[in-house]
Amino acid sequence: MEEVVAKRQGEVKEFVKEHGNTKIADVTVSQVIGGMRGMPGMLYETSKLHPVEGIRYRGHDLFEIIENAPKAVKGGEPIPEGVLWLLLTGEYPNQDEIIDFQEEMFKRGRLTDEEEKLIKNFPKHMHPMTQLSAGMLMCQPKSHFAEAYQMGVHKSRYWSPTLEDCLDLCAKVSRVAAIIFHNCYGDNQHIPAADANLDYAANYANMLGFENKDFWELMRLYIVLHADHEGGNVSAHTTHLVGSALSDPYLSFSAGMAGLAGPLHG
Repeated sequence: MEEVVAKRQGEVKEFVKEHGNTKIADVTVSQVIGGMRGMPGMLYETSKLHPVEGIRYRGHDLFEIIENAPKAVKGGEPIPEGVLWLLLTGEYPNQDEIIDFQEEMFKRGRLTDEEEKLIKNFPKHMHPMTQLSAGMLMCQPKSHFAEAYQMGVHKSRYWSPTLEDCLDLCAKVSRVAAIIFHNCYGDNQHIPAADANLDYAANYANMLGFENKDFWELMRLYIVLHADHEGGNVSAHTTHLVGSALSDPYLSFSAGMAGLAGPLHG
């Protein structure tokens, strides 16, 4: 990622230098009052949602991704780890890269006994999204970014501890969500453990209590379809907005989940 980030930082710097004063839109009063609808107001590179063609990740449409991304089952659905790699780097991982990345994400996904106990003790009547927001905050004390910021990391290096937090967060959220599912709908004292031999989606489905392999395939497709959704929706925009205050990714994600819980999120 060091080379990817350094290259992109240089490209953005040159782009701003060349086009910094370029006008990109006219804004009407109704757009301002109506919630910025149709106003270009942010830079978002990982995905683009087209009203007819659907979502594209790093310029690749979903049909291409389903064909080319790594799979757990030959001819089956892509695994989420491969699509996350694509979103981060703009490239599909090779076989060695995806094996290493899967192992890394599995290690990062472990919760401490204290974290699991705290999440399992949420009231059964508490809304699942409230539990998710609070559950991820239980992991915040180990934020790499918060620690690095307190140690005086230079702003040109903010990306590194932020990436560490984001990978940890992506890895842990499936376990947190599985516990919450059992809090609300099952027995949270007998939740299947994560299995190092399974990919992210199969592990999540298995921790929910579903052992059917067809359901695992469905979960792979479901997570891939929802891996990214531009940056203008309430939850993604909120996450970026809170992050712009240098709140760490756990705080930012939790705020975004509060937005996702709203009935108008869509």
